[in-house]
Amino acid sequence: MSTPSTLFSQRTFSEFNLLPQVQQGLDDAGFTQCTLVQAEVLPLTLAGRDVAAQAQTGTGKTAAYLVTIFTKLLSAPAPEPRVPRALIIAPTRELVVQVADDAEKLGRHTGLVTEAVFGGMDYREQRDELLHGVDLLVGTPGRLLDYLRQGVTSLRHVEVFVVDEADRMFDMGFVDDLREITRRLPPPSKRQTMFYTATLSPRVLALGYNEMRNPAEIVVNPEEITPDRLEQALYHVGAREKFSLLLGLLAQEGYSRTMIFVNTREEARRLVERLERHGYNARQLTGSVIQRRRLSVLSDFKDGTLPILVATDVASRGLHIEGVSHVINYDLPQDPEDYIHRVGRTARVGADGKAISLACENFVFSLPSIEKLLGASIPVKFADDAMFKRVLPRPRPQGHTRHETPQRSAPAAPPPSVPPPAAPSPAAEASPQPGKKRRRRRRKPAGGPAGTPPPAPAAG
Repeated sequence: MSTPSTLFSQRTFSEFNLLPQVQQGLDDAGFTQCTLVQAEVLPLTLAGRDVAAQAQTGTGKTAAYLVTIFTKLLSAPAPEPRVPRALIIAPTRELVVQVADDAEKLGRHTGLVTEAVFGGMDYREQRDELLHGVDLLVGTPGRLLDYLRQGVTSLRHVEVFVVDEADRMFDMGFVDDLREITRRLPPPSKRQTMFYTATLSPRVLALGYNEMRNPAEIVVNPEEITPDRLEQALYHVGAREKFSLLLGLLAQEGYSRTMIFVNTREEARRLVERLERHGYNARQLTGSVIQRRRLSVLSDFKDGTLPILVATDVASRGLHIEGVSHVINYDLPQDPEDYIHRVGRTARVGADGKAISLACENFVFSLPSIEKLLGASIPVKFADDAMFKRVLPRPRPQGHTRHETPQRSAPAAPPPSVPPPAAPSPAAEASPQPGKKRRRRRRKPAGGPAGTPPPAPAAG
């Protein structure tokens, strides 16, 4: 297994002669030694160069561009009133929140104002914060464009523009929004632009080169697109036995801080319900969960209150959660790049981690493309019978009685023969029954319709 030296470089942040306010924030966060991507990027970006950088997840890309932004903004006085001078675009709400939190932590001594804008939260509150003035604006494309179209804020004074998880912008259909945002920015010659991602595809580079001026392309450890201290394993299992095996894996591996990934919201909801039925404390993180609850779930998972997080790929991009010991792909992702981002939630910044994938007949078709991207086969493990735990039946609602199939019984005995009733006598038929009135039959008059006299007899 590789050592942390493949992640960290020999350079320290103090070698870059950063401004005291910036250096103090790094010291408070415990950042002293640069990672490989930071050591490659910072000499260029601090000099004002545009970059398109690819590196593994969890290698410090966020800190690299935040240090550049703080240094750039502090080198010139802020205009009055405050307007956004740095813009960071990210594809998901969770990533926006995390980047804004990191900016607050690393920039606490800079005096710069950071604001995050994203959907699912109070629209007026975010608008009022923008109107009060911000220096660093972090947002998702949709909510940001809403404010721009209404004239709430302007991007005409942006000096640094960053796109985080640039490839995901294409996957989630944000490329048109991204182009509209760049049209509202100063031209590339008047701003510094940086694209960061774990998988830098040709289409990202094509857009990047249109929006950059002579960018430097930086690729750190391209042959290692997953964390170097990550242990991977693959189990082939039928869809019906998958949950039984999951219970066995949780019992064997432990679940102090485990992320379980599925492909759909409905599967996430169903899996949480089944895990809770078996005594596990789990919650879901999907696009259908309201934003405040999503932030609450993430907070509980980060501080260790919640041991198991069941998520769709909305949570696999860019989130840094310390101490994630296991990532379990309950469903293999259909996009091979999503596999890279999922397993990158563990084994971050030189820590150890384990990624376990369950390949059932529904999603095993994506395995070849995943292994092609990895450049190697995922080690296959075989589960013995003891690994498959008993699955408890779903409890029935209160007052519900089980429908039982009626038992087949012997045919009933035929009724005893009864002699047929005697035919009534003519006298009995003629005499009316007591208590009943005899009804007279009304004769029809001869001839045609009522009131028409009968026809005269024909002459002899």
